[in-house]
Amino acid sequence: MKKTAVVLGVGPGLGMSIAHRFGREGYAVALVSRSDTRHGGYLAALADAGIEASALTADLRDRDRLRSVLDAIADRHGSVDVVYYGPGAADPSARPVPIDRIDSDAVRESMSLVYPAVDAVEKVLPAMIERGDGGLLFAGGLSAVAPLPALGALALASAALRNYAITLHAALAGSGVYAGTLTIGGLIERGDIHALVTSRPDGLGEVPSLDPDLIADEAWRLYTGRDRAEATFDLLTKPGT
Repeated sequence: MKKTAVVLGVGPGLGMSIAHRFGREGYAVALVSRSDTRHGGYLAALADAGIEASALTADLRDRDRLRSVLDAIADRHGSVDVVYYGPGAADPSARPVPIDRIDSDAVRESMSLVYPAVDAVEKVLPAMIERGDGGLLFAGGLSAVAPLPALGALALASAALRNYAITLHAALAGSGVYAGTLTIGGLIERGDIHALVTSRPDGLGEVPSLDPDLIADEAWRLYTGRDRAEATFDLLTKPGT
């Protein structure tokens, strides 16, 4: 039976690149996003590449729905072997409030994208540990490790998600289950935010972009190598690297 990779918060950029990367390695892929509007196109693209895939809808902040979807994926595919967690903002066009103007409500809202990561891990990790095999991959922003004041409360959420991932990495050492994170500084090509920013070049100025296929390759290296907790892509504080 094929192993299964679940992409939570799939989008046209990095989420689909992750799906293709694991699919090329023989994994079945299960896509999860808030809306099924683009699922048909996603599934067709994966089918054209010879990748077995399914798609379900869930607002990841709905804990019961998230658990139900993960159960449905396990029932359909036999197991959940890898979970990639990389949801985007509910409203990509909404600009964050700078760090010196945020309030605690903004922080609570930003942190609402961290809690589902914990919920997903709580659901799938026991079976992974029992099998002695599995993977948990997360994607977050560079503001977790570098001061980017314009990103406001997102910096707090990114730092929390990163710390969760790298601490899981340490906790799971020797269990057969890998945990790691992608820390990303730059626009991700083909993604929704990239499309928005490039359609309004006067809005944010020129922001360097990253090829999601290269990030997905690094995610695969993290998962298979299992010797590092993090891969960092920094085109914001170290242009050209």
